[in-house]
Amino acid sequence: MNDVDRGTRNEKTAIRPFHLNIPDAELGEMRKRIKATRWPERETVTDESQGVRLAMMQDLARSWATDYDWRKVESRLNALQQFVTEIDGLEIHFIHARSNHESALPLVVTHGWPGSIVHNLKIIDPLTNPTAHGGSASDAFHVVIPSMPGYGFSAKPTTRGWDPARMARAWVVLMKRLGYTRFVAQGGDWGAIVTDVMATQGHPELIGIHSNMPGAVPPEVSKAIANGGSAPADLSGEEHVQFEKLKDLFAKGVYYAYEMATRPQTLYGIADSPVGLAAWLIDLGDGDAKPAAALSAALRTPREGQLWDQLTRDDVLDNITLFWLTNTGISSARLYWENKFPFFDFKSVTIPVAVSVFPGEFYQTPRGVGRNELIPNSYTTTRLREAGTFRPGNSQSSFQKSFARDSDRCAHSTCRCPLRNTKRQESAGTTWWLRGILGHGLTPCDHPPRGS
Repeated sequence: MNDVDRGTRNEKTAIRPFHLNIPDAELGEMRKRIKATRWPERETVTDESQGVRLAMMQDLARSWATDYDWRKVESRLNALQQFVTEIDGLEIHFIHARSNHESALPLVVTHGWPGSIVHNLKIIDPLTNPTAHGGSASDAFHVVIPSMPGYGFSAKPTTRGWDPARMARAWVVLMKRLGYTRFVAQGGDWGAIVTDVMATQGHPELIGIHSNMPGAVPPEVSKAIANGGSAPADLSGEEHVQFEKLKDLFAKGVYYAYEMATRPQTLYGIADSPVGLAAWLIDLGDGDAKPAAALSAALRTPREGQLWDQLTRDDVLDNITLFWLTNTGISSARLYWENKFPFFDFKSVTIPVAVSVFPGEFYQTPRGVGRNELIPNSYTTTRLREAGTFRPGNSQSSFQKSFARDSDRCAHSTCRCPLRNTKRQESAGTTWWLRGILGHGLTPCDHPPRGS
């Protein structure tokens, strides 16, 4: 049974094909508005301390209005299998990329803000077709990438309640509707919170998660950060560094989030001006700079002549343009208003967890965190050498490596361990996450037999 066949007996749960074709008139109107931007005066400083600099925005606007071609990313999206289906009263758009490898493991990937499905396009082929990227057939995944409610081509909620917990439940419904009875999940930024929360909801189909922005801050540390207090005395040197980084972030770097968490509807300007929207989406820092260092570098990098995993100006504009064409600047911001979960705190996950630590993330999860009573199951941390912020699009090759898995089966024939691997492999400083969390790095594994 294929995707289109599923649920056809119930129109509300039917999975329907989705094809994208933005009218030329909408693209023309966008370019017209970009060119008609009324610019403010130049900032009075020589750095980014007052926000995104005028020269950067004017250069981006020139390129956006004259050189940028939306049809390229539209063609890439239409080359993939895209669908929509109604879940919990809302139409959800998603990409479903099935691998040709029979043993592929189903994976649901959730994007963040200011992100979208286009941030995940570059990881699809390495995950579904690993043999073309130096991997083996046993490294393959069936990849499902939904657009969060209020983002991209998913519907915009018209009532309250679409928080990370509701999204997590919706994703489980989606995976089961696609016929998957066991799967894993990955997320960064908001996607990390959705994934963490999903792992606390007791879904038996979810057998492991991976995050590149984990909820890994202990409650007492989070309280000290929120109150502007001193670091707990028992922190290690590495933990103390990350404590100060998060403390600085919450003191200086998250006012964009406070605005969306308290007054998202007030942001009318980002629905009216493409340049205003672009500046709002760009002025998001990583752990060390605003705008994020990788993003600033990308805006200086043309797509032509670059390696496939290089973040370029067109990649940035693909995402911004998607926000503009779908008018989701404000609807996406409401997620901050809806959310009641802490961003970085532990969330009592009890299934296997793996984390990829990027140098350019908001904070770098300290080694050994999670190996305590707060996360009592397997927890593997991968420290990546390539820079990146909070999303896979910044460091595709390392991110892809963190998704590989081994084909060796557990030595216990009666083991209820959901997966096969009993080994752990390092490559260029990367621990391949499913080898660690799903095989637990044990030979043989220490899981009890089925039925125990």
